[in-house]
Amino acid sequence: MSLGDENDGFGGGSGQTRTRLPEGGSGDVYEGARRPAARSSRSLITVVGVVVLLVAAIAFANRGSNEGADSPDTSTGKGPGSGAPTSATGVRPVTGKNGQIPAGFAHDQQGAQSAASNYAVALGSDGMFNDDRRHQIVETVAEQGSRSQLQAGFDADYSPEFLKQIGLNPDGSAPTGSTFVSRTVPVGSKVNNYSDNSADVDVWCVGMFGLTGESSTKPVTNGWFTISFKLKWSGSDWKVLSTAQKTGPTPVNGDNPVSGSEEISDAVKEFGGFTYAR
Repeated sequence: MSLGDENDGFGGGSGQTRTRLPEGGSGDVYEGARRPAARSSRSLITVVGVVVLLVAAIAFANRGSNEGADSPDTSTGKGPGSGAPTSATGVRPVTGKNGQIPAGFAHDQQGAQSAASNYAVALGSDGMFNDDRRHQIVETVAEQGSRSQLQAGFDADYSPEFLKQIGLNPDGSAPTGSTFVSRTVPVGSKVNNYSDNSADVDVWCVGMFGLTGESSTKPVTNGWFTISFKLKWSGSDWKVLSTAQKTGPTPVNGDNPVSGSEEISDAVKEFGGFTYAR
């Protein structure tokens, strides 16, 4: 199964994301999909819920700081499925790059998770919608023996018919006056199986997908999904053997007002991405 099969992150978004669209007569294209405003009683419940969450978060943070003073962290995250720390573990993060994609990951579980997270970003980027850039990405992340099969699968996913369906030009670029958005952001990762030569890693992600602009009929939405990577240690780095994708886990959507098309377009151009390494 390739990453585009379910179209819930890579290759088109799920279309199931609940959005709250801007109020007012701005003329923004996003207004065409506006849903009725939330009732006041629901808004009150939401506010109370947010306050409760904030109080709980503060209490948890204080408890964590107190516990840390008495009980130093001795976790290593070496066992499959063990809790992986969010903060740095002491292993030096990747410093090399192959083009725009990080390379030279550590030959351990941490390195496998970092490789999978960075590969999720690359395989979920707007570069996958252009033939030349897609081939470069897959050439970089794929294990040599699986490269041809992965290339063929992705080429089939990102077909001219699919590009037309989502409103892109044949070369994967956005129509004049629009900005195409396709970003994947890893939230966390876990190792399901590991050996010196192979690793099965799941990466939990949130993604943005769509077109901005006055003529766009496909506004930028977000979706949650998990990408499963089968990796192989190939000489000096982790490389992709195969990928699969499923929807979720998906948290409850908040009531943040949705930004207009121009604001989203500017943010995508101004805010760069990250290299993911523990």
